[in-house]
Amino acid sequence: MRLSNFVESQQLEPDIILYLFRKADELRSLNEFESVLKGKILATLFYEPSTRTRLSFESAMLKLGGSVLSTENAKEFSSAVKGESIEDTARIISSYADCIVIRHYEEGVAKKVSEFSKVPVINAGDGKGQHPTQALLDLYTIYREFGRLEGIKIAMVGDLASGRTVRSLCYLLGKFKNNEIIFTSPEHLKIGRDIKEYLNRHNVSFREEENFEKVLPEADVIYMTRIQKERITPEEYERAKGKYVINMSNIFLIKEASRILHPLLKIEEIDIPISFEEMDKRVAYFRQAENGLYVRMALLLHLML
Repeated sequence: MRLSNFVESQQLEPDIILYLFRKADELRSLNEFESVLKGKILATLFYEPSTRTRLSFESAMLKLGGSVLSTENAKEFSSAVKGESIEDTARIISSYADCIVIRHYEEGVAKKVSEFSKVPVINAGDGKGQHPTQALLDLYTIYREFGRLEGIKIAMVGDLASGRTVRSLCYLLGKFKNNEIIFTSPEHLKIGRDIKEYLNRHNVSFREEENFEKVLPEADVIYMTRIQKERITPEEYERAKGKYVINMSNIFLIKEASRILHPLLKIEEIDIPISFEEMDKRVAYFRQAENGLYVRMALLLHLML
């Protein structure tokens, strides 16, 4: 199976996931990278703020010998301000670049851009919809930390109603057998019904649990997320803020063999000293962020060669 675009996690089947992971492992092992994308141009079109996603894509492209055209605030500094349609933007930018990475504040925009673009399109996050490359690097981190993608019990914690990363990761976890998900969130920020229906169709076991400290000793992976202040009302934010926090009083409830993941950025939901983060193997979120570089390199090679 070959991808022409990557706009939602459902596009991936286990064979292509494992292919990309093997390619990422191969790239990780190299001291120097061949300039296989020399002469190719990547356009990073971001209508929402980003640090890790945008810079890791741009770094991936540069390491592979390609070039980058970038706008980090297209909402304010592009022709969208003047009223240009996203369809016309897609037509134009795909004339300048060989691949487009887009982040947008509206759900479904990446898919729409892929329908009008002449070159591959990668979804780097669309509103409350999906963030499929984040899910891919999350799964790759699980693959590297545990050596398997089946039989994983994962607690997804925080703002599950607004969190596009958890939605995308659920779709990928459903591709593999015997995984179990514990959704841990405030009552008003629960995971969407569509995700539950997907998991039921794919025979993925899940449950909802508000008691955070009950979950911590159970899970192989504790996938923390921030409360997304920008996507909910101030009242909803205040009700959720500080409800689920990993700190020095509860981190020892987590099994030694378990791992703490976070798509980053983290705000107050992880409150442990930097010195502890650096020495405790359970803290995997910085390794997770680094993994994004190699996964995105592998994806760019797959789409552009």
